[in-house]
Amino acid sequence: MNMIEVKFKVNGDQVRMLVKPYETLLYTLRERLHLTGAKEGCGLGACGSCTVLINGKPMRSCLVLTLEVEGKDVRTIEGLKKNGGLHILQRKFIEHGAVQCGFCTSGMILTALYLLETEEKIDHEKVIRAISSNICRCTGYQKIINAIEDAAKEVGKWSY
Repeated sequence: MNMIEVKFKVNGDQVRMLVKPYETLLYTLRERLHLTGAKEGCGLGACGSCTVLINGKPMRSCLVLTLEVEGKDVRTIEGLKKNGGLHILQRKFIEHGAVQCGFCTSGMILTALYLLETEEKIDHEKVIRAISSNICRCTGYQKIINAIEDAAKEVGKWSY
């Protein structure tokens, strides 16, 4: 099978590599770049555990071919850490006990990050709507919702 060169950014770093035409971004991230935050849950784009941000938007990396990110910016959970510290969403997930098995956590956090970065004001309904496409089998969602709402309050985006 012919390999094809692709260039894109991952967490701010330029990447240039040869990939197979059918190689998914999830495979590339996990197996070739050793960024294991995105998890393979269903492999069908239904669970959200493989969610990454592509040009700032949440996308299921199991459904995206690596060739499709040519020239784009990919952000994974590993890219949230700044100056060795946790992102506010990561901190709030820990504080609220919203991390149990951890399988859905990176997808939930990146989905919530999109919400925080794109919405002027956030309320309970927006949080519910945002995470509705991510499946969690452990927490019952309430702790996740509380963590996201608390983060929105701390950054001044909460709408009462």
